[in-house]
Amino acid sequence: MNKPTTAEVKAGNPLIAWFTPQISLARVAVFRVFIYLFVIVDVLTISADVIPHGWTPDLYQPLWLARFLHIPPVSVLAAQILLAAIIVFSLMAAAGILQRLSGWLVAITFGLWMFYTQGYGYVAHDHMALVVAVVVLPTVGLARFQDVGTTSAKAGWALRVVQISVVLTYFYSVVMKWIASGNITHWANGAVIIWALMRRGAEWSKPFLEMPGLLIAGQWATLVFEFLSPIVLFLKGRWLYGAVIVFMLFHLMTYIALGIHFLPTVICWAAFLPLEKLVPKRFAATC
Repeated sequence: MNKPTTAEVKAGNPLIAWFTPQISLARVAVFRVFIYLFVIVDVLTISADVIPHGWTPDLYQPLWLARFLHIPPVSVLAAQILLAAIIVFSLMAAAGILQRLSGWLVAITFGLWMFYTQGYGYVAHDHMALVVAVVVLPTVGLARFQDVGTTSAKAGWALRVVQISVVLTYFYSVVMKWIASGNITHWANGAVIIWALMRRGAEWSKPFLEMPGLLIAGQWATLVFEFLSPIVLFLKGRWLYGAVIVFMLFHLMTYIALGIHFLPTVICWAAFLPLEKLVPKRFAATC
């Protein structure tokens, strides 16, 4: 009896098949452009505090992994060099130049940048999926816009890992609320949104301060929303696209009301979409 091939083994194991779906390589090519261009935006705006941190090495509080790797505080000059390296490597990776090498260089330099931006007392969990994305994308290898009709399990695995990290960003948020409050009902029945509106709420949202019952209902809805987020991993078609739209509307609302954009996670929601459909037909026709 012939030994089953790797593909036959995967096909017979639902868990492996779910983790490694065959998807178009062009989807990764488009997603890669989104991610690497956003990395440039991120280091220049959202996480642009690394160079100023170079002036205050005494305030460096390295994360556990940074301590394990013995990563020292950053100097101003080193931060400037690191910023230039991230921009150059990200542009190369987005353009598909030396894809695997440029991808790994972005993973290393951007990972180092994250250690420094989050090593001064504040950890921004909205960057988790973005960091995971830059780490797994180089594992796919060559992926071109022309590869619309070419599928790959490596591509499927990479985007599945990004998808998991996206939903865990929300699920872990519930876990941390639970741990920090000691009782999740205390958080849900508390004044978190009231406090947020008072501290950073838009002027139009101030009247909601007179409606505490509605704001508490919003807190319970947020908990349920975040707790059930892993369900998105198992949705398909219109249900999946509908869920993505709901999450986008949620972030749009929090941005308009509180100025919280969550963009590093928002950009990673693209991993759920058939991005290969964005490739012009004249590119796809050359494969």
